[in-house]
Amino acid sequence: MKLGDWTVRAVREVSYRVTEVVDLLAPGNDALAEAARCSPGSRRLVLVDENVLSLRGEEIRAYFTDRRVVPVVVGVPGGEATKTLRWVEKIGLAADSAGLDRRDPIVAVGGGVLTDVAGLAASLYRRGTPYVRVPTTLIGQVDAAVGAKTGINLHGGKNRLGSYHPADHTLLDRGFLATLPQRHVANGLAEIVKMAVIRDAVLFGLLDAEVEDLARIRLSGETGQRVMHRAITGMLAELEVNLWEHDLRRVVDFGHTISPAVEMAADPVLLHGEAVSIDMALSCVLAAGRGLLGHADTARVLTLLRRAGLPVWNPVCDLGFLWSAVEDSVRHRGGRQSIPLPSGIGTCVFVDDVTEDELRVCVSELHRLAGTEAGIPA
Repeated sequence: MKLGDWTVRAVREVSYRVTEVVDLLAPGNDALAEAARCSPGSRRLVLVDENVLSLRGEEIRAYFTDRRVVPVVVGVPGGEATKTLRWVEKIGLAADSAGLDRRDPIVAVGGGVLTDVAGLAASLYRRGTPYVRVPTTLIGQVDAAVGAKTGINLHGGKNRLGSYHPADHTLLDRGFLATLPQRHVANGLAEIVKMAVIRDAVLFGLLDAEVEDLARIRLSGETGQRVMHRAITGMLAELEVNLWEHDLRRVVDFGHTISPAVEMAADPVLLHGEAVSIDMALSCVLAAGRGLLGHADTARVLTLLRRAGLPVWNPVCDLGFLWSAVEDSVRHRGGRQSIPLPSGIGTCVFVDDVTEDELRVCVSELHRLAGTEAGIPA
């Protein structure tokens, strides 16, 4: 017998901005100060990737002090080892020590790892504190820092703890890419290739025409700007209609079925985009086996990945490991495989009926292509 029965309904409207800027830290550029709501005499917690801090730390401090703002700068190590509850707690303690008011934005300057951890900490601190993202890596600028998700790893699982807490404002400055190591350029290119293969044939054509040059000049110049603009526009278009992931069939999950497990298990360590590249290669072979993607286009994708400096195979990818990764992905996607497969360059379909036997054939075929006939080194 019920003595009371209440239903509460509320709608939370969400709006956040992503802005491309030039020379973000220049003395006359107020974009970051405005995004962080700086005023003379205020204090701001500024979380900075340690690599960025060593290169741009003085500029970052001067940017705030020139505006009579006190920057409480905390260096944060890069890499997946930082995506822990310990670092979430350390950021919370730093926010306390900085004496932030509840609505004072936290500023996060760094790669996708830092923005993921900072976002989770901000979502928890005082049950939700605003933050501003300044992604300094290519993967951050086209993927990790433009969405709403935050996360840390747990028990060997990628982003097993997280929240939906978009930054109020994300500022993208390609100038930060000038000092990015070449491997990290390739890491970001993987997410751009993802968007090209699955939804944007024009973008694929731009990459196919000059991916080596784009990587070498770190996407500077007019073509680099066009490539990034198309990738970011496509990503945000996909996210906006399904920001809270009520629909678990997501186009942007292309390359993200087995890659979380591969990324966490590979030794030597793989970067996120490198694991995504391997997943995309396997997915394209799977699509080709089903007649969804022509063999010529499959070869084009695999060749493009290698031209971008990305792997298409890793020794950890034996059948048992990969099938276990598929099963874990099913749990993440609400009991269905929901695997996005390209049905031609620029389009995709979802499949729910991949079998272990089918995966065995695909693993064998990819290994053959990666090592021999396609002329693509593993």
